[in-house]
Amino acid sequence: MRLPISAGLATGAVSLTLYPLFADGAWFWAGLSVLLVTTFVASAVTRFTLPDWLAPVGMIVGIWLYLTFVYARDDAWWAVIPTKDSVLTLATVLAEGFDDIQQYAAPVPTSPGITLLTAGGIGMIAILVDLFAVRVRRAALAGLPMLALFTVPAAVLNEPIGWPAFVLGAFGYVGLLVADGRERVSHWGRAVLVRRSKTTTTADAGKLALSGKRVGVTAIALSIAIPALIPTLTPDPLFGFGVGNGLGSGGNNVGIPDAVAKLSGQLTQPVNATVMSYTSADDQPRYLRIYSLDVFDGRQFKPSSLKGRPEDKVDEGPMPPVPGLSPVTPSGRTETTVQISDEIEELRFLPLPYPATQVEVDGDWRADQTTLMVFSTKDEAAGLEYKVTGLDLRPNYDALDNAPAPPVEVQSRFLALPRGLDPRIQDLAYQVTEGASSAYQQAVQLQEWFTKTGKFAYSLRARGSGNEALADFLLNSRAGYCEQFASAMAVMARMLGIPSRVSIGYTGGSKIEDRWVVRTHDAHAWPELYFEGAGWLRFEPTPAGGGGQATARVPQYTLPVTPTASPSAGATANPSTGATDAGGPDSEAARNIRELEDPFTGTSGLAADQGLPLIVKILIGVGIALLLSLVPALLRLWLWLWRRRILTRAVGFGSIEVSTPEEPESGEWVRDEIGSAADPDDRPAVDPAKFTAPAVEAAWAELCDTLTDLGMARQTSETPRALGRRLTERYELDREAAAAIAKISSAEERLRYARDPAGAGPLVSDLRTARSALAATVSWQRRLGALLTPVSALLRLKAVGEGLLDGFDRLEGIGWRPRRKARVRKIEQTEPTADRPLAGTRR
Repeated sequence: MRLPISAGLATGAVSLTLYPLFADGAWFWAGLSVLLVTTFVASAVTRFTLPDWLAPVGMIVGIWLYLTFVYARDDAWWAVIPTKDSVLTLATVLAEGFDDIQQYAAPVPTSPGITLLTAGGIGMIAILVDLFAVRVRRAALAGLPMLALFTVPAAVLNEPIGWPAFVLGAFGYVGLLVADGRERVSHWGRAVLVRRSKTTTTADAGKLALSGKRVGVTAIALSIAIPALIPTLTPDPLFGFGVGNGLGSGGNNVGIPDAVAKLSGQLTQPVNATVMSYTSADDQPRYLRIYSLDVFDGRQFKPSSLKGRPEDKVDEGPMPPVPGLSPVTPSGRTETTVQISDEIEELRFLPLPYPATQVEVDGDWRADQTTLMVFSTKDEAAGLEYKVTGLDLRPNYDALDNAPAPPVEVQSRFLALPRGLDPRIQDLAYQVTEGASSAYQQAVQLQEWFTKTGKFAYSLRARGSGNEALADFLLNSRAGYCEQFASAMAVMARMLGIPSRVSIGYTGGSKIEDRWVVRTHDAHAWPELYFEGAGWLRFEPTPAGGGGQATARVPQYTLPVTPTASPSAGATANPSTGATDAGGPDSEAARNIRELEDPFTGTSGLAADQGLPLIVKILIGVGIALLLSLVPALLRLWLWLWRRRILTRAVGFGSIEVSTPEEPESGEWVRDEIGSAADPDDRPAVDPAKFTAPAVEAAWAELCDTLTDLGMARQTSETPRALGRRLTERYELDREAAAAIAKISSAEERLRYARDPAGAGPLVSDLRTARSALAATVSWQRRLGALLTPVSALLRLKAVGEGLLDGFDRLEGIGWRPRRKARVRKIEQTEPTADRPLAGTRR
């Protein structure tokens, strides 16, 4: 049974590398359950010596029964036996899983369909591993299906897999090979382990003790250490992509990633690297949208499928019409030139101000008609420079307040909400918008509540998604980052009957000289609400300034109507026609609102943060290497301080030269165990050996380590007294140093042979004298080496490593089957005869 269990453990270890693909851990428990089922079936087949072909068949049946119980128990007999209805239910969940995979990129939410796919895939890999390693007895070939499982995250993700997951997977495979080898050797008899011996005199005994396991461990360690020493010059991708929606013919497709998860990663990155820069004709900052998310599944917003027709290529004509925009809605024409950084990876969507009417860009870029997202299945945005012509919407307040009801197709798509949402959220939405007479006024009051009256706080520490997280954010904590604000307002707007969606991209950034610079920390999410005649309008519920997202700006059309200001104020608000955005072309104060909100950026010529220079990264790497090289020195220093504390404690708790109460030598009585002086009549009895024995051992160990570090290591055959005599004669030590070494040696000899430390005397000063005298006999290079790279500490680290490897060797001796009890046969004692000799003898 050892080999089937090892095969299951190896598959489970490799499956841990799938963790970056999922947003939570539901997949792990499903995969673990499937592995338990397959391992149990495989072990049972091996234990009862059934035909090998029954193992894969039984494992498939076991997986089927388990998946039926978990995902289709209501349609099965006794919740386990499959039926026609249960098979159809499993097929439906499986199809939903494939659809979810086509919409998401890693990390994906663990919906039932995705969990079913994952558990089934792990189960199939487990069957193949057992088939190769146990049934066919080709354990090395079992690495192929495990490698296929390992390459899934490597092929989908841009980020590397964490080294702990790699180590576990590699150890799983090595452990399977060890189990297979052990199984083969066991047929030849009992295995005899070869281990190191500190007293062996056999030449090259250490080399002979090496085994395949130690080679495997060394290979795994090197495979982690060597790549870690090679610096990477490629920054993390802006937004990663995986499998996704099919867009166009010829098998080309582009994936819409889990933009919410990527947004969180952008905001929490320690390096605020430049993503893009742009210039605009009116020199105003504008939000740059990348993704439009319109489907709320109860956990988070996600995008619908995109359609990129050949006639929607942006280089062959204008963009599709702006959805819901009336020709009579006031607007201005804008022109923006965007330059994407060369250092981003695999961005197949163009950041654009909304709404765009014309995009001039090189490559095969297409526009989705309903969202106006521009994407490509062939080209990437890194390094691109393109020009965008768009509209600066200036909707009239009265028109928004009296906007007609949205079309039916808009309501059916953008008002949909899943079942099971906390009803308190809807009650809260009506409470916040109480008194509003129109959908527009409700939207403005929602924004006002999030940014001012609701007492919300901006926090990147807040995490979580789903109904419970949404309810906790709105009803309890009221702390989160932009995605939570955007999603919460969009959900509450839908509850009020206002079509909504969530957009993800970047805020306008910071003005650096003559360009607006957008960096990773400008990544942002905001809601867009639909009003017939004006189309999709941006709202801003995320607090700005005061600890919030400083680059977030509230649109002017969502602010209360104010009288026309004096020319000196530079304001352009007009109650009748509506005002421009907060950064209108005629408003100098509004144009610098970003700088007023964030005092650390502005027009002072502050350069954009380009990340750490290469030379700084190299210096950091060198510094880390130096710190690692000082580990032996720190260990040696810690040992010396610890031993000195023992020596000092022994002197403090009672002089090693024990005095009697009748004749105190120094006028001080022996101290009690807490270090305070005790009255001779009340003080407890103190055993001098309790404190002096550790002190003598510490002094002797420190002396031996000092000799090792200075290249004067003692011989194994030397007694303490012989060592002291040799040191004194060879290095011509003075009388004080010779006396100090002799005192330490005598104390160790007495403790070792007589177990009587009394009369040894304090050893702290003697140890210091001996260390100084011995160090003076060697060169300064040797003393420096003893300080920075002490050999005694290196030997201890080596011993720890050898102990771990020896412990790994001892695992071979652990039996998987219980030992059989020896059967004792009672031998009848009878008188020996010629025909019947005495039992136990031979004729």
